[in-house]
Amino acid sequence: MHVGILTGGGDCPGLNAVIRAVTLALINEAGARVTGIERGFLGLMLPASRPLDAAAVSGILAEGGTILGTHNRCDPFHYFGAGGADASADAIANAGRLGLDALIAIGGDGTMEIANRFIALGLPVVGVPKTIDNDIVLTERSFGFDSAVAVVSESLDRLVTTARSHGRVMIVETMGRYAGWIALEGGTAGGADVILLPELPFSVDAVAAVCRAREQRGQATLICIAEGACAIGEALTVQSTLPGSPDPLRLGGVGAWLQQRLQPLVASEVRSLQLGHLQRGGSPTPFDRVLATRFGYHAAQLLKAGRFGRMVALQGDACTSVAIADVAGRNRRVPPAHELVQAARGLGVSLGEI
Repeated sequence: MHVGILTGGGDCPGLNAVIRAVTLALINEAGARVTGIERGFLGLMLPASRPLDAAAVSGILAEGGTILGTHNRCDPFHYFGAGGADASADAIANAGRLGLDALIAIGGDGTMEIANRFIALGLPVVGVPKTIDNDIVLTERSFGFDSAVAVVSESLDRLVTTARSHGRVMIVETMGRYAGWIALEGGTAGGADVILLPELPFSVDAVAAVCRAREQRGQATLICIAEGACAIGEALTVQSTLPGSPDPLRLGGVGAWLQQRLQPLVASEVRSLQLGHLQRGGSPTPFDRVLATRFGYHAAQLLKAGRFGRMVALQGDACTSVAIADVAGRNRRVPPAHELVQAARGLGVSLGEI
C-alpha cells in the first residue's frame, strides 16, 4: 500500500504530530510506503512530494507548523494556476503517476470539501480534522485549538498586570473566523471581564457600561473579542481579501474598531492588541500532541480497514469517524445556550448583551 499525506489550509500546532503518527503506524503495522505531498493540494498539481520514513518524522512531535508545508489558496477544482479553471484531472493524473493507493488529507472544512470532491472522482481519501478555530462539525475537538487557547490565556495573564497598573481597558482580539470558540475558552481561562463572540452581536454601550462600572470601583477591564464578532447592526471587520482562496475574506481589526468606539465613552485609556498568527505558531501543547497522535493513529486504522471517505473525529473522548461528505464546507459555531456561555453569564462576565 502506498499512501500520500498532505496538510491543507493554514498551519497549526500538532500537524507534525499527525504526520509522525500516520507514518509510523502505517510503516510498523501495514508495511506501507508513505509519501508526503508538499504544500497541500498544490503538491498534487505541480507535483511535489518527498518520501516519509521513520527517520524523516523523527524529532518532529513537538515542532510547530508542518514539515510538508501548506497552501491556503490551492483548490484544484478552481485552480489559480489555470485562471480558476477546474484542473482536478491533473491532480488525479499526478496521484496516479506517484502510484498512490490512498490519500490522507489533514485540514479544515475547506480541505474536507476538496477531499470530498476527489472522493467522487475515485481517489480514496481519509480525512483528519485540523483547525485552531475548533469549528469543524461532528468532532468535539480539533488539535491546535488547545494551543491557541493557551496563547490567548497567557496573553490575558500578561496584559492584566499592565491594565491594573494603569487602570486601562485592554482589548485582546483572537482568531476564530466565524466561530467564537477561541475567544470563549481563552477569555474564560484568562479571566476576561468581557467576552465578545460572533454568535452574539454585542452592544458597544453595554460594553462601555461595564467599563465605567469597573472604573468606579478602581478596576481595570479585560475584553476578549473574537475576530468575527460584530456590534449590533454592524458588518464583519474585514482586514483584507484574498482572491482565489476558498474563503477570500481575511477577518481582523475588530479590536481596534471597538477601541475607537469605546474611548469616547469611558474615562480610562483604551488599548487593543491583535494576537494574530501568534495563535498559530510555536510548539503544540501536550494535550494537542496527544490528540494529534490519536488522530493520526486512527487515520491509519481507517486506511488499513479500507474505510475511505471517512474523517477522524473525537466524540465523547473516543476517536471515531464520520463521513467526509457530512463535514465538507460546514462550520460548528458556539451555541448561544452552550454551558460555558451560561457559566460566563453566571460568573458576571459580560457578553455585550443589552
